[in-house]
Amino acid sequence: MNRKWKFLKIVPLVLLGIAVLGWIVMSLWNWLLPSLFAGVQQIDFLRAIGLLVLCRILFGGFRGRGGWHGGHHRQRWEQMTEEERAKFKDGMRMFRSRGK
Repeated sequence: MNRKWKFLKIVPLVLLGIAVLGWIVMSLWNWLLPSLFAGVQQIDFLRAIGLLVLCRILFGGFRGRGGWHGGHHRQRWEQMTEEERAKFKDGMRMFRSRGK
């Protein structure tokens, strides 16, 4: 029963978040793109929601992670020996300091 109430509390927040994100996308699109590119039309709210869904499909979620990330990096790190890890860390330090 407790799960049901938690779910019923979260649903309106999710819908409100989607509506706010859709409004932000619509406002930014209508403000920026028609003035930057000739021939680009303004969009309405439903098209802005569709654009959000398309971006979700192409680039990943709204939780701070893109769609291109995978767990294979951690798995590779865990399979390295201590010497390989030290060599990798040294190489990364040299790479970072080279740009300064």
